[in-house]
Amino acid sequence: MAALTPSTSIRLAGLIGLALPLAAAMLSAGAALAQAPELPDNVPVPELNQPQSAQEAAPADVPIPEPRPADAPEPDQPATDTLNQQKSDQHQEARPEPPAVAPTPTEKPAEAEPPAAAPKPPEKPAQAPKKEIPPDPRSAAVPQEKMPDEELACRRRLKSMGVDFEERKAEHDAAVGCSIPYPIALKTLGKSLDINPETELNCQMAEAAARFATDIVQPAAKAELGAELKSVGQASAFVCRHRNGGGKLSEHAFGNALDIASFTLSDGRRIDIGPAPPEKDAKFLNAIRKAACGPFKTVLGPGSDADHSLHLHLDLAPRRNGGTFCQ
Repeated sequence: MAALTPSTSIRLAGLIGLALPLAAAMLSAGAALAQAPELPDNVPVPELNQPQSAQEAAPADVPIPEPRPADAPEPDQPATDTLNQQKSDQHQEARPEPPAVAPTPTEKPAEAEPPAAAPKPPEKPAQAPKKEIPPDPRSAAVPQEKMPDEELACRRRLKSMGVDFEERKAEHDAAVGCSIPYPIALKTLGKSLDINPETELNCQMAEAAARFATDIVQPAAKAELGAELKSVGQASAFVCRHRNGGGKLSEHAFGNALDIASFTLSDGRRIDIGPAPPEKDAKFLNAIRKAACGPFKTVLGPGSDADHSLHLHLDLAPRRNGGTFCQ
């Protein structure tokens, strides 16, 4: 660096002497500016709700812009914005005006009450006790020391008809009620007229069966089938039991019923009782079945019920006024 001359040094010293007071003054001014100015104690509060027109509120020298027409586009707005604005205006015009009076809101429906509990089904009435069936007076029948006259007379009639039979011991079951005080076992139903197998009946039923075979079945066999009756095939006679439907005792329990399942003719033909026999057999069976109603009080066979579909049931059940039940 070149050495300063005496004149230059004197000039620098003078400049420095001038700069120092200037810097001090600037610092003093900055400090004064940094101090916050004091605010007045009372600040006037502007009055509210004072109507003032736009012209009064604006300075006199500031012009107030006139309102723009609704359909006039701004100068700097592109044509697309104008088209969108028109569509929006049309949409607003199409929208229906809201009603002058707002509709009254409908009342809130009352809350549905919970369903009532289902009523309990009525208690089933107590079943009436079953009507007791009075005991059959025949259940108490027991043999006497001496056979009654009607029993002796029945046996004499059987012998006169050529019926072969044997005397049997009395049948009696106090627990069930079955009883035959004077039973007989039939071996034949007349001369040259068998019954297979031999059957146990009371004498009155045995006599009715023998007369039925001799007086009804034999003539019908000759007329309808051209042959004589040789034997009768029985399916049931005395059986200690109740009826198939329950309740009362069966007539079989008193030896008062006979079930016939077939007839055998002298030429060897066998006529079986069933729901659909051949035509000639059916004619023969229908004839004897019809004729049996009267001599017997009950006649049941095929078609009456399932229990009698394969045999002919005959009995002497006591009925009011001597009535019959034939099916």
